Amino acid sequence: MKLHYRLQPARQPGDALPVVLLHGLFGSLDNLGVLARPLQEQHATLQIDLRNHGLSPHDNDAGYAAMAGDVLALLDELQIERCIVIGHSMGGKVAMTLTALIPGRIAGLVVIDMAPVTYPTRHHDGVFAALRRVSAAGITQRTEAAALMREDIADQGTIQFLLKSLRPEGWQFNVEALWNNYPALIAWQESAPWPGPVLFIRGEKSPYLDDRYRQDIQRQFPQARGHAIAGAGHWVHAEKPEATVRAVARFLASLPNRPD
Repeated sequence: MKLHYRLQPARQPGDALPVVLLHGLFGSLDNLGVLARPLQEQHATLQIDLRNHGLSPHDNDAGYAAMAGDVLALLDELQIERCIVIGHSMGGKVAMTLTALIPGRIAGLVVIDMAPVTYPTRHHDGVFAALRRVSAAGITQRTEAAALMREDIADQGTIQFLLKSLRPEGWQFNVEALWNNYPALIAWQESAPWPGPVLFIRGEKSPYLDDRYRQDIQRQFPQARGHAIAGAGHWVHAEKPEATVRAVARFLASLPNRPD
């Protein structure tokens, strides 16, 4: 599947590896712009709309193998032989899947508020109910949609985030495919350990990446290190952008950051 993407060159040309940024569920390539912009000082950045999101094509298969395969095809098309990958939430699981698919081509991995586990709780049923309610009503105006979505979603920030993807023709993301694949999206298929450097960034107030998953992380990523952002929830980079950028920058500076 040919993905929509944004590729920006480094402002200071050098031998720094390109950075690939992968958004989370219901997101788009713009979501990690807060990281891409400062990283562009030293690195070329590749922001991607994953399948069924943003301006990328829709498909019934929304699983991690398919999404990672799309990213690999794009890397091949752009002749990116080696890179650093940053993924938030669902994008973090796509990034971790890539380490099994192309282990030698990833120089470093940053996973933001996501663990390599199957989560027991369905956190998004209310979101899906709201999205489908708006679609069924044929509403495309954001003010009207927001009022309807409050019947299923209490958090106003979540509503505003979702409304970024509402267009005159409807939701940009493929609601039905994501709903049908949701059990696979909260699941995880463990693979062989990846020995490369990994930074797991968690929001202090988020349940997605707490101490109960420490052994799962160490088993699959034995070189993993962790960093908690105080006062942040699941949307770490949006809530605490400066602290997140600093954590990422320190990690990247520690890598053997060369194309070979």
